[in-house]
Amino acid sequence: MMETELHDVKPVPPKGHVISPDSPSSASPVDDASQKDDRPLLKSDSCSSSSGRISAESLEELNKKFAAFARHDVYGPLGRGELPLVEKLLLGVACVTLLPLRVVLATLILFFYYLVCRICTLFSSPNRDEAAEEQEDFAHMRGWRRTVVVSCGRFLSRVMLFVFGFYWISESFRDLEQEQSPPQGKSSSQNDGKIQSQRPERPGAIVCNHVSYVDILYHMSSSFSSFVAKRSVGKLPLVGLISKCLGCVFVQRESKSSDFKGVAGIVIERVKESHEDESAPMMMLFPEGTTTNGDFLLPFKTGGFLAGAPVIPVILRYPYQRFSAAWDSISGFRHVILLLCQFVNHLEVIRLPVYYPSQEEKTDPKLYANNIRRLMAREGDLVMSDIGLAEKRIYIAALNGNNSLPSVLHHKDD
Repeated sequence: MMETELHDVKPVPPKGHVISPDSPSSASPVDDASQKDDRPLLKSDSCSSSSGRISAESLEELNKKFAAFARHDVYGPLGRGELPLVEKLLLGVACVTLLPLRVVLATLILFFYYLVCRICTLFSSPNRDEAAEEQEDFAHMRGWRRTVVVSCGRFLSRVMLFVFGFYWISESFRDLEQEQSPPQGKSSSQNDGKIQSQRPERPGAIVCNHVSYVDILYHMSSSFSSFVAKRSVGKLPLVGLISKCLGCVFVQRESKSSDFKGVAGIVIERVKESHEDESAPMMMLFPEGTTTNGDFLLPFKTGGFLAGAPVIPVILRYPYQRFSAAWDSISGFRHVILLLCQFVNHLEVIRLPVYYPSQEEKTDPKLYANNIRRLMAREGDLVMSDIGLAEKRIYIAALNGNNSLPSVLHHKDD
C-alpha cells in the first residue's frame, strides 16, 4: 500500500531500532492525511518549520534510525534540499518543456484506456462480494472483453512507463534450484521452501518489495495482476473503473469494522483461485504494507500467505544519479513533478523462480512469509529492517517539525 506525506504529527521517539531478520513489525496502518505540498520546488526548506529547525546532527540521527525511508539523492530530505545551480537550471528547463509534454501524453493514455474499459464493461455487471462492503470488480470477465482489457492494459502501461522516462527496463531471471540451502539457525524442514520449475502447480500470487507507485505500472505491463488498494481509489475518476477491471481489492485502512476479515478473506480466495484456475487473474502482493527507499525490506504481513499457495518473488530496484524514483518520505505531488522532470529513469527487475512452500510453511504463514523475505533480501542484496509504517509516519513528522500526534497511530493493523 502506498501513502502520501503525513502532516500534523508529533515527532515522538520510537522504540529502539535494530536491524534484524526475524523481528516482527509493530507497524499500524492509519488513514492517509494527504495534503497538497505547494512549497516552491527550488526552495530549500527541509529544516524549517513553525516549531523550529532540524540540525544537521539531528537529521543524521533520524536518517540512521529510520534508514529505510531516508532519501539520499540530490534533492535531499522530503525532496526539499538545497540544489546545486546546475540542478536548478535542469529542473527549470524540464518544468517548462518536459513536464507539460509528459502530463499531456499521460493524460491521453489514461483517458484512452478508460474508454477501452468503459466499452468492454458496457452491459456487464461487476462482481460483488456480499461479505465485504463496496467490493466489486470486472476481473473475471471472459472472452473478447477480457482479452481486450488485458492486452490494452499491458501495452498502455508500458507506454506510460516510457512516457515517464523508463525507456528500457532491465529484467533478469534467477535460477536458484541448485542454490538452495537452509538459512542459519534453521532446520532443513524450515528452509526456504522448494523452488522447482518442473512442478506443474500454478502460482497464486506475485510477491514484490514496494518502492514506488511505479511498481504498479510495471506489474500491469508484465502480468496485469490485481492488487490491494485504498477504497478511495475505486471512486476516483478514470482510475476507479480501471482499478475494478484489474480486480483490485479495496480496503478502508482507518476502519475498525469487521470488513477487515472480509477483505482478508477475499485476498485468500483470490490467491487460491489464481492457484487453481489458469484463467483467473494473478494477485499482486506488497507484504511490507508501505514503500521504502528501495535498499531495505520491511517485515512481511502474513495475510497473503494464508492460502499456502506457491508465489513468484519479484525484486524491483530504481538506480539513480540525481532524483530517486523511490516514493519513501517525499510527498506524492512533489514526487510526481520531480519524476516527470527527470529525462531518464531506471528500473531493474529481478525475477525469482516460483516458490513452492513446504508443508510446514503451509501450516505456518508467518514462517512462509519470513522465508520468502529472507530469500528476497539475499537475492536482491536488501537490508532487512524491523521498522514499519508507524515509524515511517513518525520520521516524516520529525522532518516536518509537526507537533501533534494522532491517536490513529495506535489503530489495529490490517
